[in-house]
Amino acid sequence: MARGRTNPAMVTRLAGAERRTLPDKVVVEEPMTIRLDDHLVATTMRTPGNDFELAVGFLFTEGLLVGERVSEVRYCATGSAVDTNFNVVSVSTNGRAPTPEARLGATTSSCGICGSASIDDLAERLAPRPGRPMAFDLEVVAAVADKVRAEQEVFALTGSIHAAAAFDPVTAAVALVREDVGRHNAVDKVVGRLHLDARLPATELAMFVSGRISFEIVQKAWAAGFGLLVGVSGPTALAIDTAKRANLTLAGFLRGDSVNLYT
Repeated sequence: MARGRTNPAMVTRLAGAERRTLPDKVVVEEPMTIRLDDHLVATTMRTPGNDFELAVGFLFTEGLLVGERVSEVRYCATGSAVDTNFNVVSVSTNGRAPTPEARLGATTSSCGICGSASIDDLAERLAPRPGRPMAFDLEVVAAVADKVRAEQEVFALTGSIHAAAAFDPVTAAVALVREDVGRHNAVDKVVGRLHLDARLPATELAMFVSGRISFEIVQKAWAAGFGLLVGVSGPTALAIDTAKRANLTLAGFLRGDSVNLYT
């Protein structure tokens, strides 16, 4: 579902001595509450659109599904979808998943929600990717960046939204692209779609992100089984350490025909 991702706005543009007022579009940011088997899990700020994928992806990457199959995803559960403005998503495993502990307090689109306090916590539930680290061709990765940009519809309108994409590191074929005001949400939307399509673990795929690579982004790529994570910006020190622990190939500062390889 892709609804209300942008809103109209009037902007005064200043350029040298010129001053003009003209219509513009701005990206939407709204809270979304995620429930698992009718239990409150968390509320996060996101851009409406692909909400079911976001909810499933978040629950999967945070380890809350523990291998259980998703049987249904729906709006509401606390009232009608209209009454809750389509901002409450309930994921059902028919009660098979463990009862989650609610994560109270508002979260921003910039920080996301991370239930893992350290790399050691992640290692307790996630095994390192087996085999040799995934190799890649720089020309292929550069081509993917151009393809993803061409599919960033909301970015083209607003210039203020992130993207994540799953792609084939051999052919440069882009499997899917998702946008969100939160970097972590865009990743969860990709992971959620792959999970709903029974395509996880994504051992033969790579992930592209349009911004900075944080610990949380690496955590989500690790949980989903990606072999390569590449971004247009740089990683944090903790992100690098986590990628090493995961046996995940990590590259950043993708700029045309150059990239920095960190693991």
